Amino acid sequence: MSTVDLNALVRHSPIVGSTGQALVWPDEEATLAYAARLASHPAIGNAYIELHGELGAGKTTLVRHLLRALGVQGRIKSPTYTVMEPYEARGLRIFHFDFYRFHDPREWEDAGFRDVFGGPGLKVAEWPEKAGALLPPADLVVRIEAQEDDTRQVTLKAQTAIGQELLQ
Repeated sequence: MSTVDLNALVRHSPIVGSTGQALVWPDEEATLAYAARLASHPAIGNAYIELHGELGAGKTTLVRHLLRALGVQGRIKSPTYTVMEPYEARGLRIFHFDFYRFHDPREWEDAGFRDVFGGPGLKVAEWPEKAGALLPPADLVVRIEAQEDDTRQVTLKAQTAIGQELLQ
């Protein structure tokens, strides 16, 4: 595996005081670099991260890089059909959710996810708006927008103390 230049991220001033940041990821290498930085924070172990963006924006790519950086080995599947894929690496429990196929927020409750979100571990959710108000507030909200030049405009917003730590 090649080394990653953590300076590959283009940084801008915080967009909402100290609770937000805007980034430009010029390529997948920048996504990898951000995932590595995020994985290095001790607070990641009990964080809840929401990922927003259109189909093809790069949400699942970010999750795959994050899970690899956390030490997940083997195949990392998209939970588009299973809704949740659990992982464990270095003693850390990780839950990757994809609520894209939800038609009713009550499906979240019926699936028993309240217990997962109430327990320890990293939770990362794609398409959280499909689960409605049943989800707890995210520690960190990541919005990814694909640009015409294939770069990604990324907005990060911390909503809790854990989210603030992750932005550091």
